[in-house]
Amino acid sequence: MMSATSTLAMTHFVTLADTFDKDKVTPGVLGFIVFAIIGGAVWLLMKSMNKQMRKVDFEETPEDGEAVTAATAPRTSKAPKPKTS
Repeated sequence: MMSATSTLAMTHFVTLADTFDKDKVTPGVLGFIVFAIIGGAVWLLMKSMNKQMRKVDFEETPEDGEAVTAATAPRTSKAPKPKTS
């Protein structure tokens, strides 16, 4: 048996279902809020990434002392010198 309150509730749902247009479904306010939050998060991540990339030093440091003197000294010959060690 159905009570009076459940019958009343079911009649409200039926009227809502009749007015619902299946061809016209939109994301609504909640969809916009979720999309805006995701967009803001991406913007903040990009801003943070740019900040971190500015801190990166792209210059390589030589591993041994000979490479420093060879790289800074002017070359007199065009051919590379072979290493003897």
